[in-house]
Amino acid sequence: MKPNWYLTDASFDWLFPERIQQMSNRHWTPMGIAKKAAAFLASEGGKKILDIGSGVGKFALIGAHYFPESFFFGVEQRSELHHYALAAKEYTKVVNSEFINGNFTQVDLAEYDHFYFYNAFFENLDAKDRIDHQIDYSTSLYQYYSRYLYKELDNKPAGTRLTTFHSLEDEVPPSYRLVDTSEDFLLKMWIKKW
Repeated sequence: MKPNWYLTDASFDWLFPERIQQMSNRHWTPMGIAKKAAAFLASEGGKKILDIGSGVGKFALIGAHYFPESFFFGVEQRSELHHYALAAKEYTKVVNSEFINGNFTQVDLAEYDHFYFYNAFFENLDAKDRIDHQIDYSTSLYQYYSRYLYKELDNKPAGTRLTTFHSLEDEVPPSYRLVDTSEDFLLKMWIKKW
């Protein structure tokens, strides 16, 4: 019998080495949040959805599994995490997801319809719980990334959907209206109005 990686967070985490599993609670999107965010972003089939700072690809793989009519992409600057995302994609045989190794500022965001953002920039502010020490961190990088994403999101057309999880909302322009939240207000769903 084929294992179902999409039953629980623990079953999904078995796709990865123990060190990566141990980061799950802090750094990877919980299964329930991923399903709710993906449902909002994939409300119309055929859309291209980008996870900014996709880590090991958990959000994109869950979204692609549950919403096969949409296309889920992830961009991750750490090559090790990108490698794990590719391996999990191959192992689970998900066909409507792709992973890009690079900084999100090197990706043309105009190519994507909707966005998922699990505060990938916060590591620049929190020295205690970083994934690793393979990249540069600084408050100025947090500000630069937040401003960059803010401008890119503001340039998107009306109707663009955005979900944020654990965000300080520095990257959300006022042209986006909050339309739904999780009960704890950590997941927020936005639609660009103008």
